[in-house]
Amino acid sequence: MTSPALTGADAAASALPASALPASTLFASENADGAAAARRAASRRAEPASAGLGFPTNTGAGEGADAAAPARTSTAELRQALPLVTVRDLSVAYDATTVLDGVDLDLFPGEMVALLGASGSGKSTLMRSLTGFAPISAGSVRVAGHDVTNLARGELRTLRSDVGQVFQQFNLIPRLSVMTNVLAGGLHGAGAINLVGGFSSAHRRRALELLDRVGIAHKANAPARSLSGGQQQRVAIARALMQQPKVILADEPVASLDPKLADSVLELLREIATEDGIPVLVSLHVLPLALAHSDRIIGLRHGRKLIAGATSQLDAAALSPLYDDEEHDDDAHH
Repeated sequence: MTSPALTGADAAASALPASALPASTLFASENADGAAAARRAASRRAEPASAGLGFPTNTGAGEGADAAAPARTSTAELRQALPLVTVRDLSVAYDATTVLDGVDLDLFPGEMVALLGASGSGKSTLMRSLTGFAPISAGSVRVAGHDVTNLARGELRTLRSDVGQVFQQFNLIPRLSVMTNVLAGGLHGAGAINLVGGFSSAHRRRALELLDRVGIAHKANAPARSLSGGQQQRVAIARALMQQPKVILADEPVASLDPKLADSVLELLREIATEDGIPVLVSLHVLPLALAHSDRIIGLRHGRKLIAGATSQLDAAALSPLYDDEEHDDDAHH
């Protein structure tokens, strides 16, 4: 396999278009790409300079030593360089069937990462592994400070409260109001008041603010079943934010929406990643959506990671190997 380092022949290859590069060259720098994407996201919401990136300034003669000193890295920048999710050599098996085999993954603050692959490639299993819903047979998984492979008693509920989830089928309670569905996202932190079915005024204010943020505050009192699919998915996103999550997992969140609504929902998720610094992992089946709405792309095939790289370096041709089996299946039926 070609070395991932861009030296010798690889240096020449770096000038080629993305679709012409071998996978080993094109996708080797996942961690660097993720950290870079996180730093770019941080810069978009950066503090004023006076709040301190900490770069020394030369104010006059005699301060050469200070001017030559290396620039200090701010605490915010250091945080952006550290992944909130770290998966190493992950394997998941159900009985004798291996679903994931040696998968690595990092998710950094402020980035949106698209997870691609054909049906049965292991996308949903990888997401379930991050919240303790899949049987991890080998490797390590750390999510928002939790060691998922060695959770202490009672820690599983805390882990799941730290991870907001958005699903394809919305998972709302149709007969309840939009407001109540959003408030349900805060049950973990509502304390004793939720035992009698109530929420504090502070929780209600926050829920209304979140509904306003996703653009449907005017529907707060409407039953969830009266909303369109796109509106229901926005309610689901507001509910996930109500948890104050450290990570968001979105499993095929736009599969049941038309293209225009799909774009608007993915734009909202990416805005949340950038503005709130919450990494978003979103599984998708449509390549143009992944290329338009993500900072990085991870591609699975037969439970193994086949592709990992910055979205800016990828195109449909480079991603097509992920779906070769689907094309062969289609050919077999013709």
